[in-house]
Amino acid sequence: MKNHITLRDVLIATFVSIVLTNPVRAEYVEPNIKHAPYGEVKVVVPITSDDPAVWLFRLRNVGNGITVTGGLGGGMQVKIVMYGAGIKLLSQPIDPKIKEAIDAARAAGAQFNVCNVTLKGMKLDWHALYGLKEEDIVPSGFAEVGWLASHGWAVDPAN
Repeated sequence: MKNHITLRDVLIATFVSIVLTNPVRAEYVEPNIKHAPYGEVKVVVPITSDDPAVWLFRLRNVGNGITVTGGLGGGMQVKIVMYGAGIKLLSQPIDPKIKEAIDAARAAGAQFNVCNVTLKGMKLDWHALYGLKEEDIVPSGFAEVGWLASHGWAVDPAN
């Protein structure tokens, strides 16, 4: 019986040797801003998804953005505008992780706005939404995002 070494055998041996000799390590990199200091940053975060994973991701982004800009001598104003299915973010009962993320975003200064068109369309009483005040209701969530974008607010495109 002949011993044949195939390309597959060589590739597997190479992969195994790389993995075993190069342990995975993470290194932190100091931020290196190549532009002017952040100053005041204004971001509107539209939420139209009913996916809790998306909500947590977006709320985490808000917290990170506020923390980083503040730590670098700037500041960040954030408006989270919910419309369509996104309004479910504040629907009760709320998962404890989501409640904690909402509370953290509010404590950091983020403002939450809800679309009145969606409230009417879904026949929701705004009193039933977590932490919502009457002044947090905007006529149209979509129009609010557009208005803010045309008045100097960056729109976070992730959704």
